[in-house]
Amino acid sequence: MPEDESLGALVAQASTHISTLVRSEIELAKAELKFDAKRVGTATGLFGAAAFIGHLCLILASFTIAYALVAAGLAQWLAFLIVTVFYLVVAAGLVFVGYRRLKGLNRMQRTARTLRSLKGGGGEGETAEAGAETPSVFPETAPARKPYTGPTAGQVGAHRETVSESPGHGD
Repeated sequence: MPEDESLGALVAQASTHISTLVRSEIELAKAELKFDAKRVGTATGLFGAAAFIGHLCLILASFTIAYALVAAGLAQWLAFLIVTVFYLVVAAGLVFVGYRRLKGLNRMQRTARTLRSLKGGGGEGETAEAGAETPSVFPETAPARKPYTGPTAGQVGAHRETVSESPGHGD
């Protein structure tokens, strides 16, 4: 009967059950991760093979287009030059679009603001856009910190009463 067991025995049982539960959850997570990792690895290999075959098809299509231009009456060197210039223009366009996408990044403004407030540099009304200096991730180049003047951990809990057995509780 549970009523007959001591508090220590109940705590020991609970501790054993919790530790068994945690071990079981870790084993389940490992098994799921292993299964997912195999699937991701297989999918990555398939995508890589598809990209390689697609690249080969692009090369063959380029030759087909060039020889079609030759058949239309252009000189062979001119037909291949046209196909090459077309691919250079496409590549330049992709580089331009990629550069524009990178230029639009917000440079982690929220993270910088949070770091600034954590190290005590930002007040409640300050924002990163207000001209405040962006914090450095390198300690040797970071501006000097203001000394902490708030309460210590001991002072925060000093006003609390100790917990004791009082009548009416735990009956």
